[in-house]
Order: sequence, then C-alpha cells, then structure tokens
Amino acid sequence: MKPLFYRRTRLVAAACAAILSAGFVAAEPKHGIAMYGEPALPPDFVSLPFVNADAPKGGKIVTGEVGTFDSLNPHILKGRVPWQLRFLAYESLMGRSYDEPFTLYGLLAESIETGPNREWVEFTLRPEAKFSDGTPVTVEDVLWSYETLGTVGHPRYHSSWKKVTSAEITGERKIKFTFDTDDRELALIFGMRPILKKAQWEGKDFSESGLDEVPISSAPYVIDDFAPGRFVSLKRNPDYWGNDIPFRKGTNNLDEVRFEFFGDFNAMFEAFKAGEINTNRETSAARWETNYDFPAIRDGQMVKSVIPHKRPTGIRGLVFNTRNPIFADWRVREALIDAFNFEFINQTLNGGSEQRITSYFSNSVLGMSHDAAQGKVKEFLEPFASELPPGTIEGYSLPVSDGKESNRKNIRKAIKLLEEAGWKVGDDGVMKNAAGEPFTFEIVLEQDETNAQQIVDIYIEALKRLGIFPQVTMIDDAQYKVRTTDYDFDMAYYARGMSLSPGNEQTLYWGSEGVTEPGTWNWMGMNSPAAEAMIDKLLNSASHDDFLAATKALDRVLTAGRYVIPVWHAPVARIAHAKELRYPETIPMYGDWIGFQPDIWWYSED
Repeated sequence: MKPLFYRRTRLVAAACAAILSAGFVAAEPKHGIAMYGEPALPPDFVSLPFVNADAPKGGKIVTGEVGTFDSLNPHILKGRVPWQLRFLAYESLMGRSYDEPFTLYGLLAESIETGPNREWVEFTLRPEAKFSDGTPVTVEDVLWSYETLGTVGHPRYHSSWKKVTSAEITGERKIKFTFDTDDRELALIFGMRPILKKAQWEGKDFSESGLDEVPISSAPYVIDDFAPGRFVSLKRNPDYWGNDIPFRKGTNNLDEVRFEFFGDFNAMFEAFKAGEINTNRETSAARWETNYDFPAIRDGQMVKSVIPHKRPTGIRGLVFNTRNPIFADWRVREALIDAFNFEFINQTLNGGSEQRITSYFSNSVLGMSHDAAQGKVKEFLEPFASELPPGTIEGYSLPVSDGKESNRKNIRKAIKLLEEAGWKVGDDGVMKNAAGEPFTFEIVLEQDETNAQQIVDIYIEALKRLGIFPQVTMIDDAQYKVRTTDYDFDMAYYARGMSLSPGNEQTLYWGSEGVTEPGTWNWMGMNSPAAEAMIDKLLNSASHDDFLAATKALDRVLTAGRYVIPVWHAPVARIAHAKELRYPETIPMYGDWIGFQPDIWWYSED
C-alpha cells in the first residue's frame, strides 16, 4: 500500500495547486461525447429514444442465477459477485446510450470537455448528485475512486489508469485527467468508471472486502437485503437524486430487483415454472420450442418475447490454453477444430436451428470477410504477414461437415495436420509423439454448464477417432473461477461478448500481459504483436473507415489464430416473463443487453 500512499499524496498536492492556480484554458463543455462525430441526441433531449418516458413506477422483477456469491464488491478480483451489481448498484460520471455504437451522455457529470486531440478530459459534477445516504458526490470521491480502482481494484481498471499523467481537481465541481498516450477512447472510458464513496472505505482494505460491507453508491437502486449464496434484493431509492435528469427519464421503473440463486439450471427452471422467479432468459432454441408448454404459459400468465439485436456474436466455445505446449502449434488447434463436428452437434442438441459463430465480430458491420483481405484491412496486416497463421490475410473459414457423425473428410484432414505437427496414431490406437508420449489433455467445465457438458460429450466421441482421450473435470463455479483466473486448465468453456464499440478492453482480452498476468480474459494465452497493433489502430483511428478496417483486421487475427472452437449464437434474445413485465416497442441497437432488463422495463397490470 506504500506506493499508493505516495501517489495519492502527489495527486492531492497537484489538485490543491490546480485550485489555487489561474486554471486551464476553457474548452467547450458538452452534454455528451461520441467516439466519432457528435452524439445523436441534442443537449435538450428529453429522454433516451428507446425508453417509455411515461412508464409507471412499481412492481418487481425476480431473476434466477445458477451458482452462488460470496461478495458484494464487483470492483475487485477477489470473490464471486452477482454480475448485475456492477451495473445496477453503481453510477458513473457519464451514462451510455445503447442505441448508438459508443456515445455517452451526462449522468453524475453535467458536462464533459476534452482537449483538441482528447489528450485530456474534464468533467463537471452536477450539484444535485448525492449518494444514497444523502451526502453529496464530490470531486474528492471521484479522485479517490479512480485512483483506488486503478491500483488495487479489478485488473480491468489498471491499464487505463497507467496512462494518466495527472488527475487534478480544477474547481469545486471539476476534475481533469491528462493522458500520456494517444488514445481517443480514454476520454470516454474515464466517463464510465464507477464512483464510490471515499468516506465509507477509510481505514478499510478495499481489495479484501466481501459481504462485510454493503456499498454506498449514488445509483437508483440500493442493496436492501441479501443472504449469502441465496439471494440479493435491490430496492429503488425513493430519494434518488437523478429522477428528473433526461438520461434517467423512463428508466429504473421497478420498485424491487431481486436475484435468486440456484444449484443448477433445472432447479432454476422449475422455480420459474412455479412463479418463484418471473423472468427467464432461454439460451437454447430447442428448449424454447419444447420446454415452454406449461400452465402459466398456456393461460397467459407468462409470455414469450423475442428481442432482436445488431451486436457482434462475440466468441463462445472451447478455448485452447496455448501456455500448454501441446496447443502451441496452430496445426494442432486446427486439427481439433476439424474434429469438432458442429453440424452434427447442432442437429443433435438444437435440431439444427442455431447459427454458428464464424468470427469474433460476426453478425455485425465489424465482422471480417472470409475471402482474401482487401484495401486497408490488407494494408494493416501485411507488416505482420510472416508471423500470422495461414488464412489471416488469404482468407479463413471454419470447417463444415456433411452432418454425419463419422465426419470422415474432416477427420482425415485432422490426422494429416497432426502428423505434420509430429503426432501419429500408434499400434495401440493412441495418438503419440516421437517420444511415445500420448496426446492427452484436460477439459475443465463448470458442473452447472449443462449445455457445455452435452457439447463435450459428443466431441469426446469424435476425438476418439483420432486416438485422443481427454480427461473431463467437472468443478463448481468457485473452483472454476480460481482455475480460470490462474489459467490452470488445458481446455475450458469460454464466452466473451463483443460490442459495436471495441476499445481498450480488447487489450485486457487479447493483450500479451495476459499471458502471465492472472485475471484477464486472455484465457488462450495469445501473444500476438499483430493483434496488439490492430487494437492500437482501432483506438487511434482518425476516421470511422480506419476504425472499421482495424477491427476487421483484428477479427482476422483472432479467428485465424484458431484459439477457440466456436459453437453457436442467436441473433435474438428469448425471454419468457410475467405478463405484467413490459418493455418498450422501440428496441435499442444492442437489444437485450446491459441497460435493457430490468433498466427500461416496467410493471403494469393493465
């Protein structure tokens, strides 16, 4: 903690000097900021375009979660936290509109100002902003929050904080951050950090907190009650400071938001059927068609809603840990992708109804093409041509089978690739290397991931045709978190969502620091200068066209890297819910995503 103390002393000194100085040359304060161009909504907007501004207040929503929790602090690495708390129980200086790729509007801050090249950003707090205990949100709270999160908070906050050369209080309600690198997104990122109450944490170890400290925040919802591992109840704060600001109009309509936790999916679904929870997201198209014929659905007490979206698929599937030498060779990874008979698995588990993920940004304008790279995409990738795996520039697509279980064509291709990589099937039917060591590895799965278990069961039968007999280890979610945080696995089930505005988080996902630094989303252990160069380009693009090209190029590096065996995605969300729970007719670009349910839903018995 000593380095933190000295850094804090330096920042406070700088802050005091700034207040006593003549100040900075004023830039033009604005009500919002966009990654490119100007925000879609004018300064005098009344509400976000996808809300019901006249939605009634009242009622409650009860969601189900499979797993458990042992912490209420979502801003540190330690512990398991209900994921919703990060978004519902805290506020930031700016709020995001999910009907625009990356645009922020004033929330705790009434305005934002930036330098000509976004080399600095300055926020002005709203005078009416308050925490749930009635005390004002101050610039000292903001400064403390940013420094604490950037040093002892979750690793997702660290990289951007390292790019800050100064954090200065420039007025009674003003705070300015200056950056040491060209990165257009930093101004937006610094508008999205959660703001914590400094006084709550004095004399306490923020990085070790868990259930012992119920957070005080400025958000519309406060934690009202909880039972460790069983439920968390959030109640709408009747004295919430921001009820009348445009960004909040028509949002946070429900009086209670409650999360119930269950040991497995079946128990959760039975609770939904019995009415103990009143909304359920269905991730399986097959179950959506077959499992939702029960009394509450038939008599109309529960309804089925399909929510479209335009966001990227992200990636979901079985990830290779390339820190294990057995998976370091791209030919080995390609062989195991060939052996994965998607068409047969999809037919068996989903009746063939699901669409395969074809790249990390597929289903969106950011997705790569599968033919040869052209134009700026090619230009950006060519300097790295000698180190990129085949297909990155030339074009790459996932293998397609004939749908039969035998999958003969792709199995033959897999055997050939493994032989090229030094593996052969011995007389005993086991794949071995030249030293006679068998090709074997461990697949780690959460015991509650029924879908992943079914996929792996079929996959293992296919691997036997290659003389490969992996070990499957089923563990609870606590063990799974520990092992994946420390990258202690060979293969695991992996899911990572992507947005229409990829930025600095891509470094946390794919950056080389994640090869050894625990807690990142670089589970595959990739170390790709090309990927990092593409991330740098998308962060510093001078035009939207350059941004698109850089993202499409990054998509090629990731996909042709053969780091994940992708499964399927849905271009829609499927939500079954009580008929009293309503949502607006206008669906935001992101569809059912952060900021949708429960944020803009309401309860009505009419």
